[in-house]
Amino acid sequence: MIRAALFATVLSVLCGTAFAQTPPLAISPDASGKPRALQENIEIGASTTEISIASDFRGADFTMFGALNNADQLLLAIGQYDIVVTLEGPNDYSTVRKKSRVAGIWINTSAITFAPLPESYSMASTRNIDDIATPGTLKAMGLGVEHLPLKSAVFSGVPDNVYDFQDAYRRLKLSSGIYRNDTTGVRLERTGLFWATLRLPANVPNGVHTARAYLFKSGTPIAQKELRLRVVKTGMEQAITDAAHQTPVVYGFLCVLLAVVTGWGASILFRRD
Repeated sequence: MIRAALFATVLSVLCGTAFAQTPPLAISPDASGKPRALQENIEIGASTTEISIASDFRGADFTMFGALNNADQLLLAIGQYDIVVTLEGPNDYSTVRKKSRVAGIWINTSAITFAPLPESYSMASTRNIDDIATPGTLKAMGLGVEHLPLKSAVFSGVPDNVYDFQDAYRRLKLSSGIYRNDTTGVRLERTGLFWATLRLPANVPNGVHTARAYLFKSGTPIAQKELRLRVVKTGMEQAITDAAHQTPVVYGFLCVLLAVVTGWGASILFRRD
């Protein structure tokens, strides 16, 4: 019995030693037998998933934060990683018109309707986006105001240079504040944490917006994550919008009635005897 107990003890020790010496591989080897390096990726979150538009809405800030996983600490220290963050509004057709002077009168002589584009577009990056990647890469990704795919869907009027309309579209959107570029809006720490704040203007369209974060390594895009943001009207604004879309006849009748009553009341109030 003593020998049996001693044998069982020795066997258990040997088995325990064998298991301790051959732990399971966390990373599968490649064809050459060397462990594969983990691919870098990102995780993101947001300060909010919904922004309410009321009568006193003057714009809002949207903050995205996240972290790099499996980052090379040396490349991170020397600035070989870049983050680009975008917030795109709902897509819709956009028309740009050109006015010309005809017989002393300025009239619309030509117009181009572009295929669906974001109604609003905000971008922030760790540095100037043209220094992050090549123009060909940015154009293929449609990343940045200058690289959005402006494809004409309908053209009318006198034939013109389509590039002039594209430049006009970008210029008008940027001047109105509905399109924004912030070349230093993303803060990337050496710990791999990052955050960015994007400004939504007062005229931001309601609907579902898409926030995206792109990870670049030495100029090459290697990871991308996205999340949704809802911009909704609340209070009286939402009630009026619902009435106009759900009961247009009643809404139109009430608008006419309100105009008549208001005009009649003003004529009595300011009447001169």
